[in-house]
Amino acid sequence: MLTTSNIFSISSQKQFEKIALKVFRFQFENNLVYREFCELLKIDAQKIKALHEIPFLPIQFFKSHEVVSNKNAIQEAFTSSGTTGLITSKHLVTDVSLYEESYRQGFSQFYGNIEDYVVLALLPSYLEREGSSLIYMVKDLIGMSKHPESGFYLHNHNELISKLIALDQVGQNVILIGVTFALLDLIEKHQFQLKHTIIMETGGMKGKRKEMIREELHQQLCEGFGVSAIHSEYGMTELLSQAYSLGEGVFECPSWIQILVRDTEDALTYIPDGKTGGINVIDLANINSCSFIATQDLGKKYPNNSFEVLGRFDNSDIRGCNLMVM
Repeated sequence: MLTTSNIFSISSQKQFEKIALKVFRFQFENNLVYREFCELLKIDAQKIKALHEIPFLPIQFFKSHEVVSNKNAIQEAFTSSGTTGLITSKHLVTDVSLYEESYRQGFSQFYGNIEDYVVLALLPSYLEREGSSLIYMVKDLIGMSKHPESGFYLHNHNELISKLIALDQVGQNVILIGVTFALLDLIEKHQFQLKHTIIMETGGMKGKRKEMIREELHQQLCEGFGVSAIHSEYGMTELLSQAYSLGEGVFECPSWIQILVRDTEDALTYIPDGKTGGINVIDLANINSCSFIATQDLGKKYPNNSFEVLGRFDNSDIRGCNLMVM
């Protein structure tokens, strides 16, 4: 029987594949959008016996369709940020406790007990709108830290600078989670030398600055904060789980997520480890929406299941995804 407790207790590749195939059959039967997509590809669900045979739903469907796998009431509607006038993605969540379980266990797996940290958040572009799944997660982590010093910052940079210096001087472990452009703004105001602080960037210039390659960005942030590595979080509105990088831009997944890399010319073909292609994500926490998503990110996977994100497809040229215009 497929239960959510099974999803978060996966301990082997064989177990992951077994549960993923059960989730595929469940979603094929219960998710009308996903089923129609599979039928367009002439997929016989009974013949799917391996991960690489499972169809991955192009992420753009979250902009145009209601991607749900049950008829339960919607508890949260997470929405993506977007430039004015653009259609944004919407992830309809019928059981928000699954999201909470996913990010709590995922954080614990990579960072240990949340109560060991003061959690500071510099997320202006997310904080200034409704429906951000990142704000939902970080707000909960701030509460779970049980530190009165934990909290959000918007444009009060001077207050945050003083807080970071004071906490670091007393040896307090801190995680500063920040949107990329805001972290760059902060180090332009002050050069830090932090010894007990983890800097975690969530990506994105949000139109505030020109995009930078990761090596250049992380070098600037390392120098500005006085740290040896920049951590990163890989998540998105359409996923209920995150992958984390503890440095060098190499992400690792909790046990209920896996990455496959597809050929950029043929969306139904996979390429060898170490080669660059489109990132497909299996997120089993997405059991009530769709667990098999073809993202617009470009990256490469390594034999130990870690991966890098190298950029994004040009929106005007997503080869092999013509089925998106259903």
